[in-house]
Amino acid sequence: MISQLGRYEVIGELGQGAMGVVYKARDPLIDRVVAIKTINLGLALDEKDEYEGRFYQEAKAAGRLNHPNIVTIYDVGKSGDVAYIAMEFLEGRELRDIMNERGILPVEQVLDVTAQVALGLAYAHEHGIVHRDVKPSNIMLVRDGHVKITDFGIARMASAAVRTQTGMVLGSPKYMSPEQVMGKDIDQRSDIFSLGVMLYELLTGRAPFDGENVNAIMYQTLNVLPAPPNTLNPAVPEMVNFIVAKALAKGIEDRYQSAEDFAVDLRNCRDSSSRSSQRIEVLKPLAGAGKKISDSVDIAGRAGTLEADLNSASTVRLSPLFDSAAATMRLAALTATSEDVDELSKTFHMARPSADAIREGVPTIKATRLPMREANAQPLARSGGGNYFLVIALLIVVFGIAWLFISR
Repeated sequence: MISQLGRYEVIGELGQGAMGVVYKARDPLIDRVVAIKTINLGLALDEKDEYEGRFYQEAKAAGRLNHPNIVTIYDVGKSGDVAYIAMEFLEGRELRDIMNERGILPVEQVLDVTAQVALGLAYAHEHGIVHRDVKPSNIMLVRDGHVKITDFGIARMASAAVRTQTGMVLGSPKYMSPEQVMGKDIDQRSDIFSLGVMLYELLTGRAPFDGENVNAIMYQTLNVLPAPPNTLNPAVPEMVNFIVAKALAKGIEDRYQSAEDFAVDLRNCRDSSSRSSQRIEVLKPLAGAGKKISDSVDIAGRAGTLEADLNSASTVRLSPLFDSAAATMRLAALTATSEDVDELSKTFHMARPSADAIREGVPTIKATRLPMREANAQPLARSGGGNYFLVIALLIVVFGIAWLFISR
């Protein structure tokens, strides 16, 4: 074992990383214990300069990240053919080790851990950095369930070093997004897909896309819709099925567009499942949306039937698009008669939605409702008696609420 890396005094070996050995070391200048991740630069001469330059560029970018859910990078350097990153030393365990030891974790803990990862990713994405290798072995759980994302800045390096003879980047196949599999340019939504894969595995104990070899995994990633999580773990609330479906949407436009939105839905779902007295909550208000139902009606106190009606449609708390008066108008315009839409328009004191407004709501409904529904489930937006009944039920509830206000 080496005893020195730059100015750092190596104390011991912590483990093997994707690119080299990880050491525990001491910084004598400030007497601080650090973790040092090494990257072997022993490559062919024509690759070495480009590889090394990219390493320093990525490490420098990651070093600017300062967030409670991202491991802090202190320093970067080189010793012989070994480049290294000195980072925050974490006294905790990798999420992968915890999963291997305990199996399926409690649903509320899974939602909390995943939400923390999503918040860390959201911060990185805001600063123009995509992780590219989100997976349980890159997540650390430290004191009091606090989560830290590791390997920011060298994820691209790790994946670039693992190639087939044809030059295809493999990385971690089970967690790769469809666009990664196809070798396309990626953005923050690729990290969201990878986090969705990790969430599915945490909830069910198995990866959503698996196979005997890399080709089988990639085929499933591109073509297979995994079973809803609660068919494998009955403790998973139905709302989580929809959240997972949206994170794992094959098309990037159908996915969560930001990790922050992903985190908001996860935390609201966690909070709603732990509350004994339930209220309808709006996850995140949309710009220009109508007045929220929960702003004006105490569901638990005066209109308990409204929650039951909306729960029957499996849309409560899934997305702001389902929780506002504007959303109800869009849904009515898609499914109800012109007369019914006019009545709702008068009740909500809102204009009929334009064709553009209706179209804006459709992708979210598809991404949230359709991909993960069970084979015998009915689509949310369809013509016929089911949606007509839903609209009539909503009209009855709305008129009931209006009567309550008038009679007070």
